[in-house]
Amino acid sequence: MAIRRLDILALALGVGLASTATTAAAQTIGYNVRTGDVWVDARLGEINDYGRRYRDPFIDEMHGYYGAPRPLLVDLLDRRGWAPGDVYYACAIAHALGVPCLDVVHEYDRHPGQGWGAVAQRMGIKPGSAAFHALKRGQVDTYGRWGQTVVIDRPVRVDWSRPGPDRGHGHKGNGNGGNNRGNSGNNGRGNSGNGNKGRGNNGNGNNGKGHGKD
Repeated sequence: MAIRRLDILALALGVGLASTATTAAAQTIGYNVRTGDVWVDARLGEINDYGRRYRDPFIDEMHGYYGAPRPLLVDLLDRRGWAPGDVYYACAIAHALGVPCLDVVHEYDRHPGQGWGAVAQRMGIKPGSAAFHALKRGQVDTYGRWGQTVVIDRPVRVDWSRPGPDRGHGHKGNGNGGNNRGNSGNNGRGNSGNGNKGRGNNGNGNNGKGHGKD
């Protein structure tokens, strides 16, 4: 009987340790959002999932619409192991403030583990402020470019694993995001028809041929 009780205790201890390990693993794999807004936190969790599933369109979004340099994005995601949700919010804060994304990265690094709400407030974006609402609108716009419609402060859950319009393709910017190449055209070559060499959705260029300079 004593052996039986020891077996039961050992089993219970094993289950408890396994549960603790699973929780720890989840915390390690996840990231510390804590923006101070439940709706924003939920969107960042979904953006994080999108970035892991669709790396290239995610980078295109951060570069084309938020002006983040591609080398910085690759460095954060690959060498430093940042979660896509963290990369997104750093670039979104930078875009709202009109500063380089690297500035926000440095600020985050100075106080690791405090959450994005603390970072945003130190940089002048307070919950409920106009800049904070601009961050929310930016999330709505990003979702729209990824083929999903969300409404600010309305409960919603987006599953990026399900098929949808533009899923995994995205767009590459509107020509207003820093180093994007939306308006790289107007390189007409006589009548050869290669003018306005914009790249479709990669800005405001025209994706046609045959509009060269006459």
